[in-house]
Amino acid sequence: MDTDENQEIRCTRRGALEGAAAAAALAYTGVPQPALAAGPPGSEGRSDSVAVQLRVNGGAHELSLDPRTTLLDALREHLALTGSKKGCDHGQCGACTVLLDGRRINACLTLAVMHDGQSIETIEGLAAGGELHPLQAAFIEHDGFQCGYCTSGQICSALGMLHESRAGMPSYVTTDLTQAGPELTDAEIRERMSGNICRCAAYPNIVAAIRQAAGEPA
Repeated sequence: MDTDENQEIRCTRRGALEGAAAAAALAYTGVPQPALAAGPPGSEGRSDSVAVQLRVNGGAHELSLDPRTTLLDALREHLALTGSKKGCDHGQCGACTVLLDGRRINACLTLAVMHDGQSIETIEGLAAGGELHPLQAAFIEHDGFQCGYCTSGQICSALGMLHESRAGMPSYVTTDLTQAGPELTDAEIRERMSGNICRCAAYPNIVAAIRQAAGEPA
């Protein structure tokens, strides 16, 4: 390789290093840099809103939502129904449990737009006429909570579980599948409530509260 070629290579390497150093200096001093792949103006991270009617606790609510909004965020951020809690936000703790057409679901795992016109019940809708729901009263009587963060999800899940049991739906631990309604033993209740986590470990009191409420009309 002759002298001119060596000098050209050295110049190329030196230029690259100098360019990189200059870019780093500009970034450090806060001088704005041009966007590499900008989309149309105003399109950054946006999605067209859609009209959704949520029927929550007997009332209809017309909302305009980003289609990516979860049901949990719609309830908490748009309807101020903060009883449904955001715990893990991955469907693992059950703190966000609500009732959809009478069946329990994790509100953090479903989109609000998927439930247009459907009936949703949250913890705020269980009491009626100033009287607590039997499950709410039983949780208080048996001290079925400590910090209370999971309690709304526990109660909504318990109500859904009682509906399932009375409809004859078996669980993994049900021994007699011919029964019209499985007996709600402690083992049955624990299995059916296994999707709801209580970090305070108030499980014995939760089970006792549910067993008491199981004898009350839902």
